[in-house]
Amino acid sequence: MSSLLRRLSVVLLGFVMTSFAAGPASAQAPARGHGAEARDMELVGHDDLQGRSAYQPTIHRQSGRFIAYVGHHGGRGRNPLTGSDEDNGTSVVDVTDPARPRYLAHIPGAPGGSEQGGAQMARVCDRQSKTYLLRTIGNSVPNSGHEVWDVTDPAKPRKVSTVVSGLTATHKNWWECDTGIAYLISGDLAKADPLQLGPSGWRTWRMTKIYDLSDPAKPVFVRDFGLAGQEPGSTGPITVAHGVHGPIVLGNRVYFAYGTSADGALQIVDRQKLLTGPKEPTAANLNAPEISRLYMSPNWGGHTAFPVLGMTIGDWAPNTKGRVRDFVVLVSESIANECREFRHATFMVDITTETRSAAGADASAPTRAASRSRRSSTRSSCSSPTSTAACGPWTSAIPTRRGTPRSISRRPPSGRPSAA
Repeated sequence: MSSLLRRLSVVLLGFVMTSFAAGPASAQAPARGHGAEARDMELVGHDDLQGRSAYQPTIHRQSGRFIAYVGHHGGRGRNPLTGSDEDNGTSVVDVTDPARPRYLAHIPGAPGGSEQGGAQMARVCDRQSKTYLLRTIGNSVPNSGHEVWDVTDPAKPRKVSTVVSGLTATHKNWWECDTGIAYLISGDLAKADPLQLGPSGWRTWRMTKIYDLSDPAKPVFVRDFGLAGQEPGSTGPITVAHGVHGPIVLGNRVYFAYGTSADGALQIVDRQKLLTGPKEPTAANLNAPEISRLYMSPNWGGHTAFPVLGMTIGDWAPNTKGRVRDFVVLVSESIANECREFRHATFMVDITTETRSAAGADASAPTRAASRSRRSSTRSSCSSPTSTAACGPWTSAIPTRRGTPRSISRRPPSGRPSAA
């Protein structure tokens, strides 16, 4: 479910092919790959993406082809297709033949540094017989936002709407292709430290704006959502001041990960209540759709909350009860180089009883990885619970092994409301 590519100053879009052969490859087979370390996979093709640093790749099948939409960190580079220098945005690449990817178009993004400008996030859906790209524009620069492009002809993207603008923060959004509901990670703080509120009054760096994009050309606002204690007019300690990193929707549940790298929390929300309940961002209305909340140790944060439901536990085969469990793969993000931080890990959280979730085990990259990589810990699980095509270069490099169970506290930090 994961592929491992090292992050370089120029990130390559890599395509891997799992080897199912039981024996060694034939001596007559042509050599492929570039000598990089690999196991059970090999590099079959790449595109340098015009030298632009990549973040989120989304692979979408349209008109009999497979098209990669790759969100970029901020930066600036020459686009050989236009002959112009352009701010990093979104690369569109035909990967139908993975050995011979073909670069189709570059959609410029916002100016700014690697974590400020660009257009890091990309989601793609088919709506009304057309194909649309939902992307962020800017990550943490003034007037960041979210916009939709018509990419029915992927070589000729056409902007159809600006969903929301005037933000100072965006991040990993989610788009339900069947309903059109979009969960847009957003924030408008003027300054985080010391706190200076933006026009909305929300006290967290990032919260969620929900829109109906069933007609991508005519966005309809549904509601704002976050944790009680973050909302406009609230007082006292801010509940997870860093805010939300991103949601994942599966069935009638929305799984939110908060904190990213510290002071993390996992929140499980009833989707129907979230979309149809009272919209005013009061503490009571924000708590109403919540099923449960799990606070992590303060040195770990919630980057990705990936649901894995109906998993049969092999070791429990002799047991007559409880052999099939529901889990959330909860990832804490490593952000510092050369181990200059807490060791981050991936946690298997048992949510079989949703109101009483509990940590089962954890895993992290081995220490020896530090000698080969600037970051030797976790980043993210796959970004879609329904399609492995969305798993990209930032999928966690976590070895498959049994972990020693570690406690993740259910007790909310002092001053924070309990929603369990």
